[in-house]
Amino acid sequence: MVTDSKPIIPRRGLVVGNYCHDVLHRDGETVAETLGGAASFISVILDALSLPFHTVSKVGPNFAYTADTSNHPPLIIPTSQTTLFHAHFGSGHPDRLLNRVRSCDSIQPTDLPDQQPRFGFGLAVGVGGEILPETVEKMLSICDHVFVDIQALIRRFDNINGRVSHVALRESGFFHLLPRVAFLKASADEAVFIDVEEVRKWCCVVVTHGKDGCEVFCENGAFKVAPFEADQVDPTGAGDCFLGGFAAGIVRGLAVPDAALLGNFFGSIAVAQVGPPKLDFNLIQMVKDEMHKRKLQDIPFLERRDESPGFQKPPEQDQFYASLVTAKAIITCQIQESGRNLLSSPKVFEQNNAKTRLSLASVHEEPIPSVDGKP
Repeated sequence: MVTDSKPIIPRRGLVVGNYCHDVLHRDGETVAETLGGAASFISVILDALSLPFHTVSKVGPNFAYTADTSNHPPLIIPTSQTTLFHAHFGSGHPDRLLNRVRSCDSIQPTDLPDQQPRFGFGLAVGVGGEILPETVEKMLSICDHVFVDIQALIRRFDNINGRVSHVALRESGFFHLLPRVAFLKASADEAVFIDVEEVRKWCCVVVTHGKDGCEVFCENGAFKVAPFEADQVDPTGAGDCFLGGFAAGIVRGLAVPDAALLGNFFGSIAVAQVGPPKLDFNLIQMVKDEMHKRKLQDIPFLERRDESPGFQKPPEQDQFYASLVTAKAIITCQIQESGRNLLSSPKVFEQNNAKTRLSLASVHEEPIPSVDGKP
């Protein structure tokens, strides 16, 4: 095995999906308004782990989070409005009910850059139906490896109230592209629309199970990956942060099981607050150090050419898990002693989402401003 003395310098990635305005309701009351869209959550993770990437996202002139996305600015479409979702939580329905109230323009193949040299990796992460089959096909032609979130492919929206539903993957118009996809990520609820046993013959499928971790299904094997404890405030974006962590792990040279563990780690952080997560600088540095120790060799995992690319549990993965738990515990203890909060400490990687003022657990008392700037 090649030693890991040389640092990985990953080629640039491509993240495709619209930013959104998210409005969260609990028992009929508005509790928070925040920046949304899978691209916004994934950007936080990739930035924190120092992966270079280009974002293609569309919004309308009413977009309220220009400052928060300044590192990865969206395309502003003068004739459209920013995609808007309302998420409803309540004691009567434990699962989130999601409505798309408005939608911005679709992302066309012509909106993607013609990258020379090719992008090292791509993530197709639409949330509001903005990604078309021909757009994914363009990504596959300009990216060496593409990660796809199934919600970008199978979501459908009621013509009257925008309620989100799903169609079977085979009926989505994307099924023929699967043999060219590297990884397909789905939640447990979405997985029933996939036929995992069939799809795993074409590409690797990662199914997230929230507090129960995740499962990975590939043609030559399947395995479960342990979860991390978390104090859930809002599940929105947990799957996005999982995918960001998972993709970063793969690109940085981790084995698939280790990358899935890293995804679980970032998913556990995401659920602890509303909106794109704020990540403590010292915590991220510790995570980077642990990733470096776990790296298989001095080239990214996706460039390996062996026929058995590490789908079995790597040796000492329990130690990797314990190290991540310990890193989080150390930083949490230090922050508690100083009176700060893990997710809002002064030195953080974050999108300064000033619009988010109240968690679903009602831990603050400030009024919630709207996306139009009114209290």
